[in-house]
Amino acid sequence: MIFFKRYRFKEYIIVNAIVIAFVFIGVFSLLSLYFIPYKNEAMTAIILFTLGVLVFLFFLYLGAAKIQKELLLINQYLKNLENIDTVDTKRAFYISEFEEIHQDLIKVHKGAKKREDIKQRYNAKLKLKNRQRADMISAIVHEFRNPIASIMGYAQTLKDDPDIPKALQEKFLMKIYHNGNKIETLLARLSLWNKFENKEAKVYKSRFDIYQIANEVKQSLEDVYKERKIHLKGKEREVEADRTLIEVVLKNLIENALKYSKDDVVIDIQDRMISVIDRGIGIKEKEIEKVTKKFYRSDAQSWDNSMGLGLAIVKTILALHQTKLIIESKEGKGSIFSFMI
Repeated sequence: MIFFKRYRFKEYIIVNAIVIAFVFIGVFSLLSLYFIPYKNEAMTAIILFTLGVLVFLFFLYLGAAKIQKELLLINQYLKNLENIDTVDTKRAFYISEFEEIHQDLIKVHKGAKKREDIKQRYNAKLKLKNRQRADMISAIVHEFRNPIASIMGYAQTLKDDPDIPKALQEKFLMKIYHNGNKIETLLARLSLWNKFENKEAKVYKSRFDIYQIANEVKQSLEDVYKERKIHLKGKEREVEADRTLIEVVLKNLIENALKYSKDDVVIDIQDRMISVIDRGIGIKEKEIEKVTKKFYRSDAQSWDNSMGLGLAIVKTILALHQTKLIIESKEGKGSIFSFMI
């Protein structure tokens, strides 16, 4: 039955070696007693042969124990390959085949760790995307709620009271128009950012006067912010860029300045540098590096980047033009947003 029982490697080798040893000792003993005429000499030969076999069995046991230890180690690696952090690369093995298996295990482990790292990075990106999507939905709801509520309120008032004076009707209709225009601007911003995200935005460069574009943006925003004043300094200067995208940059920067300051806003065009200057609430020093990140929103008591897209769009457009946004700001004193083109 010993040949049919499942033994461990060491047990299998020793048990079978003992059986074979007993057979050899038995055969040797019979031959010695038969061919050696003197009984004492025959017994001495049998004892010496038996001792030799026992010494052989002892060293065989040591070798089998060492091989089994290495087998158990490799098996342990295989069982926990996904959980262990490192495989001992300096370990030397008694059997060359085990050393080859060990080296293969190291390669497999490195590959598994690399795949795990890729998986973790993918999961981290997925979580970030989901968080950004949730932040974006929250921001959209927040930004759209006020203009929609205003439109509904003014429209309901006009509907309920048909005898409202003409001047007041016109005022309410203008409020509805401006809030509708605000919603359209938000949708346009989302659409533009979606193009950037999908790598669909292209730069169509042409030569145009940056001063003229700044003046057009100034006039359009003064029509919206009727109680605010925007000063344009500098002189006419021709640049080569995407006219539409640069207009978006100027509009976003000037609107931010109007939104977060009560004093006049200044557009300063000097040589290659275009700056938008305000004397508003400013940005906390620790947040200056963060405000251009997409979907970033600071605490409600400080500088707030609307949906978290305005400056991210500016940064992306300027990057497409091989330039960048420079922000100088002091909390409570104002900010300067500049770029070179």
